[in-house]
Amino acid sequence: MAVTLGTPLSKVLGPKTATGMADQLGLHTVLDLLRHYPRRYARRGEQADLADVQVGDRVTVLAQVRSVTSRPMRNRRGSLTEVVVGDGSGRMKLVFFNHRHGQLKVNAWGMFAGTVGEYRGEKQFAHPDMHLLDSSDDETDWARALVPIYPASKDVSSWVIQKSVKLLLGAGGGFGELIEDPLPEEIRARHGLLPLASALLDIHRPTTTEDVERAEQRLKWDEALTLQLTLAARRRAAALEPGISRPRRAGGLLDAVDAALPFALTEGQREVGEELAAELDRDQPMHRLLQGEVGSGKTVVALRAMAQVVDAGGQAALLAPTEVLAAQHVRGIRALLGPLGRAGEIDGDPAGTRVTLLTGSLKAAAKREARAEVAEGRAGIVVGTHALLQEGVEFADLGLVVVDEQHRFGVEQRDALRAKGSRPPHVLVMTATPIPRTVAMTVYGDLEISTLRQLPSGRGGVSSSVVPVVEKPGWLDRAWERLREEVAAGRQAYVVCPRIGDVTGAEDEPEDADGAPPDEDGRSDRRPPLAVLDVAEALRAGPLAGLRLEVLHGRMTPEEKDGVMRAFAAGETDVLVATTVVEVGVDVPNATVMVVLDADRFGVSQLHQLRGRVARSKHAGLCLLVTEAPSASPTGQRLAAVASTSDGFELARLDLETRREGDVLGAAQSGRRSGIKLLSLLADEELIAEARGEATALLSTDRGLADHPGLAAEVAALATDERAEWLEKA
Repeated sequence: MAVTLGTPLSKVLGPKTATGMADQLGLHTVLDLLRHYPRRYARRGEQADLADVQVGDRVTVLAQVRSVTSRPMRNRRGSLTEVVVGDGSGRMKLVFFNHRHGQLKVNAWGMFAGTVGEYRGEKQFAHPDMHLLDSSDDETDWARALVPIYPASKDVSSWVIQKSVKLLLGAGGGFGELIEDPLPEEIRARHGLLPLASALLDIHRPTTTEDVERAEQRLKWDEALTLQLTLAARRRAAALEPGISRPRRAGGLLDAVDAALPFALTEGQREVGEELAAELDRDQPMHRLLQGEVGSGKTVVALRAMAQVVDAGGQAALLAPTEVLAAQHVRGIRALLGPLGRAGEIDGDPAGTRVTLLTGSLKAAAKREARAEVAEGRAGIVVGTHALLQEGVEFADLGLVVVDEQHRFGVEQRDALRAKGSRPPHVLVMTATPIPRTVAMTVYGDLEISTLRQLPSGRGGVSSSVVPVVEKPGWLDRAWERLREEVAAGRQAYVVCPRIGDVTGAEDEPEDADGAPPDEDGRSDRRPPLAVLDVAEALRAGPLAGLRLEVLHGRMTPEEKDGVMRAFAAGETDVLVATTVVEVGVDVPNATVMVVLDADRFGVSQLHQLRGRVARSKHAGLCLLVTEAPSASPTGQRLAAVASTSDGFELARLDLETRREGDVLGAAQSGRRSGIKLLSLLADEELIAEARGEATALLSTDRGLADHPGLAAEVAALATDERAEWLEKA
């Protein structure tokens, strides 16, 4: 049988192995398996894997048998066999129950796979899968300097994958003829890249680390160029479906906004405003990320863009992540516009528009009226939560979608709102800390980007510190003292917890502290996260006794939440104990202290957003990150890094390091699996930029990819993959 890259694995490996690879690893064809690259490489007697593995890890190690002992079990029938293996740097115990261990001889080499456990302080595998060198193995496989260790599953081991790949690479001796290289020869020569067949051979059966590096460089280029070509092609297609120009008009709502602002715009706000105004004036729909430090005035920039669209006869929708924030936006915009935001009311200016709030908790009559205002076009500025995405919400002429704090919305949700325009609307997404996926799309070139780094004058700035309560328990007492000192000086404070607590017997879940990498320190004995209701009670009776203290969380009714926030904003409350419902947009200028309890339970983005709630006036702010994590642990180091910088992009890179970039071709906002196998956004930005340049050059010719059928086929395969739809929904 002639084997091609598209040949099903069942035709080459047999149905049992092929079924396991398809079901557990998503590998279906010869090309799928050849693109399933080793996770790492083991060196016989030289690598330090056993010294590095952590309890709870599922790993495959290459090691040598050092000792084998067997004895009867005390409390049940049968025998217990203990095998000690080593790899030149560490040792580990393998435990087998009633296992025939005739092949487990001292000095034998093998691959052992399992979940690392611990017994009496010593790491061990209980009943690991194993493969020992025997007469059925090719001696040269084990004598090689580098032995590939593949991403595997419980039923498809690394050595099964290794043998299967070896079979493909040696199929009929014609592997080189099997591979058609899609990369144009001139691009390979320009960047010094290996042919594809050589790269695949070297990635799977390398002799030296240099072989691996050269192979990875070539295979990264395949990923980067195909993705860049797909993105570029979709951008070109989008250009053929124009939106509607929304030009600036003198004497309209935008001029009224500028006249009503109680402060002068920063230079950055003016520059970004001109950039947005120019893009709104084009038929090509804007698709821009506005990155701004917390408190840099992104909302004002967005409001001016919305006013320009309203002046041009369109509507603008502002999608907010919480009802608290949506209501605050509406109050702020209405206060700024005055009569111009109340068109149609008795004291409204007929030259203005209506600012309408649409949330899920509105009473039925109010919701019907709000929907009617939106559908009939009476509401020029519509602010809402997920309720804006529901069926039945129709816009007369949606011209601009603004997504506030976009890390709180999934890709599908953002696209659902964008689809409500009769023609593609302009889109502006705003964030103070780009989530990893957005950083990924930015580097790949899918989003245009504007940055606000300058804070408005009169801001005091925030200093952040980690409070390691296990190592320095006295520091927590000092934290509460500092909070009391600020309150005594007339200021206010937040205390943030990751959980709500027991509310009328309801099952309690962490409300939103979901950004932290799970169990990154390998701890399995963590106590439940601290809860708002419990903490509030303890603070009232203890370190904050006598202060005016209230709680705020997501299970309260909208009326309750609004009442608590209004009282806090009015200075009637000293301390607000809350969940992350205060994470975004809440603006109380008199608040100067935030204590984040169990800070290790929050992600980098959340911590940056949370501390942005303080120092929103001339008074300096203080954010204290309280944690039980050891300072030297990965979590402790992550928190120290957050405390050391307020730069949003630097923190995004830190987030990228801890959470990975997510699946660039999938809906996941973050995660440890990525549709891109080898590219690293942190290490390969230069390569990605070069690939974008090559993609632009290829598509700018009259014939496009017509002379490069291999590349065209790669792009077509990606473009028809359902995951590729997510590329334009970011």
